[in-house]
Amino acid sequence: QVQVEESGGGLVQPGGSLRLSCAASGNIFSINTMGWYRQAPGKQRELVAVISGTGSSNYADSVKGRFTISRDNGKNMVYLQMNSLKPEDTAVYYCNVNVLRYALTYAYWGQGTQVTVSS
Repeated sequence: QVQVEESGGGLVQPGGSLRLSCAASGNIFSINTMGWYRQAPGKQRELVAVISGTGSSNYADSVKGRFTISRDNGKNMVYLQMNSLKPEDTAVYYCNVNVLRYALTYAYWGQGTQVTVSS
């Protein structure tokens, strides 16, 4: 089994910053991609950012230039630095970890952490 746990959410004013962290633990031999998704009330879950095992990353257009994803392969952790936050960034943020096992990929999700951007 693999456990995924996010931390770092909270309430921040527009223009502020937050850093989300995500730790994966358990039966892990190798991790492929790690990423962050978000879901706002009444909307579908959407990709925010994803990072490969070699460090290449992709971002949603709405967060490019403001958010930065990074990972620590030795600790099985992924981070999301969020700057210049806007009210429309308000959502529950979920961590996604794709674990490689016997040539197959298994996706694991965290419970989510709330990010609220409001004055």
